[in-house]
Amino acid sequence: MFRYFVRRVLQGVLTFFGATFIVYALMFANQTDPLQTLAGERPLPENVRQALTERYHLDDPFIVQYGHYMRGLLTGDFGISLTNRSIKEMMEQAWPVTVRLALLAIVIAVLISVTSGIISGIRRGGPFDTVTLIITLILLALPIVVLAPLAQLFFGVQLKWFPATAGADPGVYQLLLPAAVLATLVMATEIRVTRASVAENLRSDYVRTARAKGLSKRRVIGVHVLRNSLIPVITLIGLDLGNLMAGAIVTEGVFNIPGVGFNLFRGIRTEDGPLVVGFVSILVIVFIVVNLVVDLLYAVLDPRIRYE
Repeated sequence: MFRYFVRRVLQGVLTFFGATFIVYALMFANQTDPLQTLAGERPLPENVRQALTERYHLDDPFIVQYGHYMRGLLTGDFGISLTNRSIKEMMEQAWPVTVRLALLAIVIAVLISVTSGIISGIRRGGPFDTVTLIITLILLALPIVVLAPLAQLFFGVQLKWFPATAGADPGVYQLLLPAAVLATLVMATEIRVTRASVAENLRSDYVRTARAKGLSKRRVIGVHVLRNSLIPVITLIGLDLGNLMAGAIVTEGVFNIPGVGFNLFRGIRTEDGPLVVGFVSILVIVFIVVNLVVDLLYAVLDPRIRYE
């Protein structure tokens, strides 16, 4: 297990450097004029342009710029955005909001999808299973750019069940509606994976053996079927957590949530390279850590799995 852990950590380090290099190249290699983009239509004084160019090393070769950035990143210095704000301070404000939103969304998605998937897998071909499959098809076909404004209009503006916008420091209640909308990104897939996994394990030899020994249906499903069925579901949930944190751009924009997605969208629009690369670097670390934790959970869920 320890050798596997060390190997995965080394792979994660290589993945981190590779991903940050690609993102940095996409943001900086072919930039037009980020300083003028920031200033808009107003003319930018030459002395200001020169000072900003020296601060962000814009006159250095690309690889030198990347080296300056990585040296600061590895020492905990994320730099200054083009709006002259500390990126570290912006992260300290944005990340807690996005983490709360993503965790709330994953809880909603897991509660609904795992429960529905288990019932659908046990009662495969029944009315509940048919309705569930139809709902998953609708969720898969309905993009979040459509669902988010509709949910805001219907539940926030017309019915007034939830706040239409979350505000600067949203609580659980303010995040409930955007979290439910964000959960639809992964809910349909989790339902289908859970359903297929449960249905497959119900036809396994060990289930027939357990039933032949006289074990109750509740024990067969609760102890034997669910434990093996959760392995692919846990994998999907771990990946979905990172996807929800990275894919909250539309949701945070619609509901005015000052999180990671909101800042990323603003940074991409204004060509604020330091801001985008800083936030994406932390997202890469989140993905790597979540994937490692999910892989280690395999051995806990299934004693047959061992990492040598």
